[in-house]
Amino acid sequence: MSEPAVLTGEHFMNGDTACAEGALACGCRFFAGYPITPATEIAERMARRLPDVGGIYIQMEDEIASMNAVLGASWAGAHSMTATSGPGFSLMMENLGLGLMTETPCVVVDVQRGGPSTGLPTLAAQADVMQARWGSHGDYEIIALAPQSPQECFDLTIQAFVYAEHYRLPVLVMSDEIVGHMMEKVVIPPAEEIRLPTRRRARAAQSDFLPYAPCDDLVPEMALAGDGYRIHVTGLTHDERGYPATNASTQEKLVRRLVEKIRRNAERIVLVEELFIADADIVVVAYGITARVARRAVREARGRGVRAGLLRLITLWPFAEARVRELSRIAGAFVVPELNLGQMVREVERCANGCPVVPVSSAGGELQDPGEILEAIERAAAQARTHTLVR
Repeated sequence: MSEPAVLTGEHFMNGDTACAEGALACGCRFFAGYPITPATEIAERMARRLPDVGGIYIQMEDEIASMNAVLGASWAGAHSMTATSGPGFSLMMENLGLGLMTETPCVVVDVQRGGPSTGLPTLAAQADVMQARWGSHGDYEIIALAPQSPQECFDLTIQAFVYAEHYRLPVLVMSDEIVGHMMEKVVIPPAEEIRLPTRRRARAAQSDFLPYAPCDDLVPEMALAGDGYRIHVTGLTHDERGYPATNASTQEKLVRRLVEKIRRNAERIVLVEELFIADADIVVVAYGITARVARRAVREARGRGVRAGLLRLITLWPFAEARVRELSRIAGAFVVPELNLGQMVREVERCANGCPVVPVSSAGGELQDPGEILEAIERAAAQARTHTLVR
């Protein structure tokens, strides 16, 4: 029996499937991609389900072309998405930069696996988080979200589309193999309860319209191909007309705006979850699947009399630096478990105001045991006592 065009209610599905359903629920009607483990289930689901809602699925020849197709579909008016994993994510970086420079809203899902190169196609890692921030060349800001469950794969894919359309840029969903393949209950609310992405369409007369003239929040209105407006879309440095203007003053004005439209709104973009933070001496900073392990370690530490708390990063980028700086004034130390050899821990160190920061690093393939994180919490507690005496 075929599924209805719009799903609601309780379902048992994996994170990849939930990601696809979140995209469909918020109006995604174009998907271009190339199969790659462990993200292929997203493409398979979209291939089967998009025709049910009047959408278009296209398998491209590679990830470079997939990203290009998604950008083009967005300029034609579609909420568009692609999904990939590490090697494909690398191939998408050039056109990710194109999307940032042309301010093209779309969503890119990276179901992370172990690397570098072909690495561990069927095993998890969290080693793409710095590539997500800095993978394309030049100066820019990015928005990246990290789900910890199939339910959040659904919810955060919707949030990614909302951010993409509001701030006009590609938004990343940084999942991983475990979350992507984990089977759990996913609750899909009625359609009228789902927040839909809204594109800020051009309102000026065609003769007066400047495609890259910013509104008060530094985000321009968007005219679509076929609307009758004169638009010029280029990856070159461009003026407010969209015309190439390769000089230092135009570069300074354009790129600074691309950066500031995210930085000025970071407080609205950054999402975190906190557990036992109010009186925490040791703050564990974690994200994605690792945060689920860290939650147990924090509870066990509390059982041993160590006042540990969890700061879960839902938004990876922009980084929650204001909150980490605030916590560094009241906590004694930080612990950062992640499935890489030290990426997000550097951001915590940058904002920790000299507090000890203890990494719990793994090259991927297997999750840390809660006991490893618990041991790190106890080491951090000892370092915090020494640090307090020195201060």
